Amino acid sequence: MKKYLAEMVGTFVLTFLGCGAAVALGCGAENTAAIVGTAFAFGLSVVAMAYTIGGISGCHINPAITLGVFLNGGISAKDCGMYMVFQVIGAILAAAVLAGIVATDPSLVITTATGANGCTYGVTNGLIVEIVLTTLFVLVVLGATSKTNGATNNFAGLAIGLTLILIHLVGIHFTGTSVNPARSIGPALFEGGEALSNLWVFIVGPLVGGALAAVIWKVIEPAE
Repeated sequence: MKKYLAEMVGTFVLTFLGCGAAVALGCGAENTAAIVGTAFAFGLSVVAMAYTIGGISGCHINPAITLGVFLNGGISAKDCGMYMVFQVIGAILAAAVLAGIVATDPSLVITTATGANGCTYGVTNGLIVEIVLTTLFVLVVLGATSKTNGATNNFAGLAIGLTLILIHLVGIHFTGTSVNPARSIGPALFEGGEALSNLWVFIVGPLVGGALAAVIWKVIEPAE
């Protein structure tokens, strides 16, 4: 249970700080500084949690990562399912707290106040972007945490966090960047509307990407 609770706390932190930064900075297509700030917020949240709960649960805080690890034999089917459940719970709690904070500030527009994702250029484009970006992200996670990497896996948290920053710098313009179903489910439930109707893109895309990353890693992973 401690592993599951750790995943809940970690996903709460990631969602609250990442989406919170997007809201506070006014992240949008025309606000480059806010995009960079939001990207760093998500990436640094992962770094912080990796060194906080990594020794407890492995710090997946993302169903796509959990799926990739499961497909590579890193965790059991039970843990895979429970991790995902608690990750979603953590994201929903974070979105609830963020929505409550935003509700006290009339200067923030409620339709963008939870940091929910959207498909700027349509669902097909959004799905492709999420699949590609998640594949790259989870591939880094699997490689950086692999025992075959020797001592370098001690810096896995840093490598993963920096990669998430890069992923957001590319993806925010197209989808707001999810690469994480839990991080999208929480905010979408409170924003509703288009964010909720397009939510399937941000569930299917990252999960497909996580599975693809697992396949790629199986092919290139060294035996020793």
